Amino acid sequence: MVPPLITLEEHFFSTALFDTNDKSMTDITDRYVEQFKAIPGIKDQLQDLDQRRLSDMDKGKVSLQVISHAPGAPSPVLCKAANDQLAAAVAKNKQRFAGFAVLPVAEPEECAKELERTVKQHGFVGALIDCHADGKYFDGDAYDVMWRTFETLDVPCYIHPSWPSDDMNPRYTGNFTAGAAKSLGASGWGWHNEVALHVLRLYASGTFDKFPKLKIIIGHFGEMIPFMLERIAKLSVRWGEQQRAWPQVWGENIWITTSGVWSLNPMRTILANTKIDHILYSVDYPFEQNENGLKWIEELEKSGLVTGEQLERIAYKNAEELLGVKAPRR
Repeated sequence: MVPPLITLEEHFFSTALFDTNDKSMTDITDRYVEQFKAIPGIKDQLQDLDQRRLSDMDKGKVSLQVISHAPGAPSPVLCKAANDQLAAAVAKNKQRFAGFAVLPVAEPEECAKELERTVKQHGFVGALIDCHADGKYFDGDAYDVMWRTFETLDVPCYIHPSWPSDDMNPRYTGNFTAGAAKSLGASGWGWHNEVALHVLRLYASGTFDKFPKLKIIIGHFGEMIPFMLERIAKLSVRWGEQQRAWPQVWGENIWITTSGVWSLNPMRTILANTKIDHILYSVDYPFEQNENGLKWIEELEKSGLVTGEQLERIAYKNAEELLGVKAPRR
């Protein structure tokens, strides 16, 4: 029997993005054109925060969806508008929805302010942020104010992939089609590589020493890190005088989700080197369908890889403990 399911990497598009004349926002929405063409109905799914979303959740037996804005960090003003729109939807469906804030990651002081506002005013359970701001990572001193706020509020930061910046694009272009270049820079490879690199930069820079209780979530079965975990542990001793070794930080500060990777093979690796209570179920809706996630959960249940208690931890209990939410029981 499938346990209650909580999902954490589930997106929406704020109406504010479509209503603005801000060129940077137009550039962001333009990046989705290919997905709008490839996935029928996805634009409507992204903009719906009511019955369409609830119906799609029911198809995948999702009990509670933690909703966040799709990639592409807006300005502070647009972040506030998007978060207020999400807060209204969560208030209307408190049993089924929870919220992750979107933050203006190019401006760390504004990130801290908006995170505090949304957690205290709207009851959001954390934030989901882009993995870079126009090619800039968040391991510098300027971002201490943001990380300190996450730690003080005791809410997690979900670091999510985003498109390559202009200076990153040449890495993903070559003697192949423009379509291949876009994919390699995004969900075909680059997205996952950039998130993994960012997490390792946070470790190497001492961010986890400054903020030892910081909670980081990364998707897609750990963005390739679990498969290099032992090698990272071996080589990271050369990276400076960290207060804790990499395996300890991995086990204490980082959670991973299953979002959008529907295979049991990655799970075999992860179960061997990652704490069971740091593995979280997710779908990546609407870029992935809830039904695909449900099928994977059913396959995992039948596989014998996990016990019934472990399956429940992955499906909903870990998310309940990390986020302070409660999955409604069917």
